[in-house]
Amino acid sequence: MARKVTLFTGQWADLPIERMCQMAADMGYDGLELACWGDHFEVDKAARSKTYCDGKRKLLAKYGLGCWAISHHLAGQLVSDPNDDHRTDMFAPPRTHGKPEAKRKWATETMKKAAVAAKNLGVKVVNGFTGSPIWHMLYAFPPVTQDDLNKGYAMFAMQWKPILSVFRRNRMRFALEVHPTEIAFDLYTAERALAALKNDRTFGFNFDPSHLHWQGVDPVAFIRRFPDRIYHVHMKDAAVTLDGSSGILSSHLDFGDPRRGWDFRSLGRGEIDFESIIRALNDIGYKGPLSVEWEDSAMSREQGAREACEFVKGVDITPSDVAFDAQFEK
Repeated sequence: MARKVTLFTGQWADLPIERMCQMAADMGYDGLELACWGDHFEVDKAARSKTYCDGKRKLLAKYGLGCWAISHHLAGQLVSDPNDDHRTDMFAPPRTHGKPEAKRKWATETMKKAAVAAKNLGVKVVNGFTGSPIWHMLYAFPPVTQDDLNKGYAMFAMQWKPILSVFRRNRMRFALEVHPTEIAFDLYTAERALAALKNDRTFGFNFDPSHLHWQGVDPVAFIRRFPDRIYHVHMKDAAVTLDGSSGILSSHLDFGDPRRGWDFRSLGRGEIDFESIIRALNDIGYKGPLSVEWEDSAMSREQGAREACEFVKGVDITPSDVAFDAQFEK
C-alpha cells in the first residue's frame, strides 16, 4: 500500500519550519503533520490567507514533502477542560491567562478557524484534543454518579457542536487523539463520545496505540470497533515497566524517570505489536498517512525520528490482491 510516512512536528516546534523540512527530507519522510504552534502553521494567518497556505505548500514541495493533516491539540484541550487550571494558560494568548471563560472562548474560535485554515491548505483532517469536563472524576471518589458523567458528556457535546458545524460546512473532519485527559480515552468512552454527538460523521479519531497500550486496552480491538472513524494514525510506541514499586498511574514521576510504571518509547523499542496494527488498518481500508509522533525521554530525538521513519516503512505491508494458492487453480 505504501502509505505516506509523515513526522508530526509538535515535539519539534522549537525549530523553524524550514529546518524541519530539511531534516525530515534527509531522514526519508514523505511529509509533515504540521502542528499549529511555533512557526509551523499559524491558524489565524492560514484562515485569512490562501497565499500564506500556498507558501507553506511551496516550502514543503521544495524539499519533496507533502502534508495531509494539521494538528491543533493544545487549543482543543481548552474547549472542554475546566479552564481555571493555570497549567493551560500557556496554550492560549496572554490576554486570556487567568480568565477561564476567555480561554474557552478563544479556543472555540480558533478551532473553528482551524477548519477554514485546513481547507485553505488543502488537507481534509484536523487532529487534536477535546479536553474533558469530567476527567477529574475518573476514580469516582468523592462518589460519582452516572448522572454526573452524563452531564459531562452533554456539556462536551454542547461545546463542540458549534465547532463541528464549521468543520461540516468546510467538508473537514476532526480527529480526536484518544488519550487520557480527553473525553474519550479508551473504547467505551469513545463510544460514549460518539453517542453524545449523535454519531456526527465529522467527528472521528486520530488512532494512537501508545495511549491505549499502557492502559491495557488492545489497540487492534479499537481499530476493529471503529473501522469507519479512523481518520488519521499516529505511530508511537510505549512500554509498561511495573516493578512492584510504582503503579500504572505513574506515581507523580516525570516522563523519563526509570521508576515510572510506564513510559513512551521510540518506535520499535517498546512493546506494541505494530504488524498486527498495520494488518488491521489494511482490513479496514485505511489509506491515510502513518504519522510518527516521536516521544522518548531517554533517546536523542534525531536518532529516534530517523529510526522511526525506517521502522514504519518496514512494517507497512501492502495487502495482497491475489490468494496465495490461486496458482493451483485450473
